[in-house]
Amino acid sequence: MISSTILNTDEESTSDLYPYQQRDLSKLFEKMLQINKKQRILYQLPTGGGKTRIFSEIAKRFIADYNQGVVVLTHRKELCSQTSNTLKKLGVTNKVIDSTVKRLKVKDCRSCFVAMVETLRNRIKEGMMNTSDIGLVIIDEAHHNSFQKLLGKFPNAYIVGVTATPFSSNADMPMYKNYEHLIVGESIQNLIAQGYLAKPANWRYDVELNSLKTGINGDFTISTSDELYSSPAMLELLLHAYEAHSKNKKTLIFNNGIFTSKNVCQYFEEAGYNIRHLDNHTPAVERAEILKWFKKTKGAILTSVSILTTGFDEPTVQTVILNRATTSITLYHQMIGRGARRLPNKKTFTIIDLGNNTDRFGQWQTPLDWQLIFERPEAFAESLHAQTESEAHPIPADLKAKFPKSLQMSFDIQDAYKKALDSNQKPKIVMRDSIRQHAIMCIENAESISEGLALAAELSKEIDWRVKQYSKCLGKVTKNYTDWLKEDYRNKLNTIISKLMQRRKGNDTVALSA
Repeated sequence: MISSTILNTDEESTSDLYPYQQRDLSKLFEKMLQINKKQRILYQLPTGGGKTRIFSEIAKRFIADYNQGVVVLTHRKELCSQTSNTLKKLGVTNKVIDSTVKRLKVKDCRSCFVAMVETLRNRIKEGMMNTSDIGLVIIDEAHHNSFQKLLGKFPNAYIVGVTATPFSSNADMPMYKNYEHLIVGESIQNLIAQGYLAKPANWRYDVELNSLKTGINGDFTISTSDELYSSPAMLELLLHAYEAHSKNKKTLIFNNGIFTSKNVCQYFEEAGYNIRHLDNHTPAVERAEILKWFKKTKGAILTSVSILTTGFDEPTVQTVILNRATTSITLYHQMIGRGARRLPNKKTFTIIDLGNNTDRFGQWQTPLDWQLIFERPEAFAESLHAQTESEAHPIPADLKAKFPKSLQMSFDIQDAYKKALDSNQKPKIVMRDSIRQHAIMCIENAESISEGLALAAELSKEIDWRVKQYSKCLGKVTKNYTDWLKEDYRNKLNTIISKLMQRRKGNDTVALSA
């Protein structure tokens, strides 16, 4: 158990900490006083809240009070550099152990090491480091499971994990199996209210996602995402969303596939915008040049894949566009967090969601009960899975082909029902809105009333599915009532199509005569 002397606060070193950071720092050391080294602590703080600053302060105080070594584990080279620099600013000499370090010289035997996980594992195997001298291991981005294999190598160390989202995407390895205690930091909502994070303006567009498929990792596959987000309709929607809500603002666009990101870059270039593409295959020199350009260029647009979600900090970002769907709440928060930094001349930022992510996870700033999610991750995972399943109702490709002008073909009955109840409206408005949406699809893809009614007939299976979902929401309903709902739906759909197309025909006649 740790000695109480470590609670002595060095006012000079912590004077630049925010009050909530000071408070969390005290909580962390108080918890270390209460536990033994076999128990691990997990600390949660939102992206932009200053996790690196806090755990660097932990390292400094631990070394000063106990003269024991500290290891900070990361999973990316950029995070190594960022952490090392923060430690140096606090006066903590440290050595980065990455792939370039083949052996440690005497002069390199520092009190603090910052290490890539795989590299450190190899160096320990080679006998480079005496891990028994390490008294504290800090794990950045602790939700990654790759760290756990290494922790047994530090028998005399306290283990402190740090993450913005204490939820593992691996259902077989929930975080409570690796950490006994969770300390929850300030919420996003409170950080915004206190002026530490920028306030978001949220814009979401309903996107048809039923063509997306999930891979072995549980997230949507790159191939199906590329097919959807590289389509002319989605590229046009992206450009429209940018021009409507972010024109001339410094913008980050997150994509799931390189193919999509390059298409986005070309599409925006052809529209006359200053945009660059970046992915994890971009050479280091070119990447550095692109990031320098992005930092200095007013209104710059950077479209990227799998590279700017961690270890990237550019406070001048004004808009984040999620040009992808994800089932990962961690990735969702990491992407949006890239735009949340507050500056004296930047109190707000814009979020544009083109992947129904807001529906899946809630708005970024909406408070989450992280303690409950930590304790019951299975229930939280099931709720996310259920939401994804409701989105994944497959619409056959041959049916889609009959509605080429319709970008949106799905309608979430369960979500609409919930919203109706929440707003004290009668449930029947759900069927009304569903019928209207189907009517618009038929009208915008037909030249005549007969064509519109023919398209309505093509929707027969879709109508049956929607009515079935509606009946589930209502609870116990008879088969006779369900059959009546289906018949009533079709009759109202045909009536609306006929009336609106007749009205449109009349307007066209007037226009021609004029």
